[in-house]
Amino acid sequence: MKIGINASFLRKPNTGIGQVTLNFLRELSGVANKKDEFILYLEEELPKGLELPSGFKCEAFLPSLYRRDDLIRKIWWEKYALPKRAKKDGCEVFLSLYQCPTVMPKSIKHIVLVHDIIPKLFPEYLNNLRKKIYQNMIEAAIKKADRLIAVSKHTEKDIINHLGIPGDKIAVDYIDVDRIYKKKPSAEARKKVLGKYKLKPGYIFAGGGMELRKNIGSVIWAYKMLLDRNSREHFIHDFPRLAIFGHLMPELAPLVTDAENLVAELNLKKHVELLGSVPQDSLPALYAESLFFIYPSLYEGFGMPVLEAMNQEKPVIASKTSSLPEVGGDGVLYCKPNDVADVAMVMKNLIMNHELRRSLSERAKERAKKFSWKVFTKKVLNIIESVE
Repeated sequence: MKIGINASFLRKPNTGIGQVTLNFLRELSGVANKKDEFILYLEEELPKGLELPSGFKCEAFLPSLYRRDDLIRKIWWEKYALPKRAKKDGCEVFLSLYQCPTVMPKSIKHIVLVHDIIPKLFPEYLNNLRKKIYQNMIEAAIKKADRLIAVSKHTEKDIINHLGIPGDKIAVDYIDVDRIYKKKPSAEARKKVLGKYKLKPGYIFAGGGMELRKNIGSVIWAYKMLLDRNSREHFIHDFPRLAIFGHLMPELAPLVTDAENLVAELNLKKHVELLGSVPQDSLPALYAESLFFIYPSLYEGFGMPVLEAMNQEKPVIASKTSSLPEVGGDGVLYCKPNDVADVAMVMKNLIMNHELRRSLSERAKERAKKFSWKVFTKKVLNIIESVE
């Protein structure tokens, strides 16, 4: 078969979809049928230093007069240019590695990997007409696809309940995290990263985004509650600092937590480090040197940061909501994300209980082994081969 793949997010390898795209393609060359031909469609040339296995044909194309990376270009490329190019190239099957407005001609079987339907569930994200139009296009394209792959059972359930798509059209296939998280960073690498961010080992680590649904505000409030209580009760002598990674994106206002302002209002500047946008190659060390990682997100389609921390054998606190229990299983301690007092209580338990941290670390290590890019990729190939 001739199989087309939307590999656009290779230009953004540090994003969640970028990691899925890159790691899927790395595995694909080793497990694919050698008789199949794969064509990768890109909006831009491969980034310098990014190497893919041989055997893939790459096509990068953009409008000649409009090269600005925005929603207008995105719609043009995904909805109009991509189907036309795939048909011209004689693709028989096309795989979109994220939900997008692409609708393929009837001659091409279309499979779409759906990570979440967040704008459908949180319409406040659709705060202008262009975003609303784009989301409507995505929903229409998802409904017209020949087969859907959901990254979690919770996402599958959302697709069924909120888009009215029958369950027999959807398969669930769990993703994994980038291979950089699979190895423990060396002592030298850890020391270098901690020096860069002026941290000492044993901090509470949080982050993964400043969107309101990521619930960083509750982490900061819970930390403040614990800090004030400790000043009265002295239940721990050396209270850990809080380190938060994530970039504040003003363009998403008012859908983001202004962590800097909140930290200042709560008089926490001496206790909280806001790390900003952290490059991916620094994150394994930051997970590894933390006391534990906390991720009380209100909604996730999967929840990669939880699995990243688990791969570094760190105790994790996460919300018992959406897809996170599917990822964490029995390797995570859960909290009620909308209850700051509960978040604080769970944090205190983990701060105080060394044996609990040790047990969670061991369980996290075992749980993380259940996720595999090879398994994910083989299942995608089976779906490609079986699509009718």
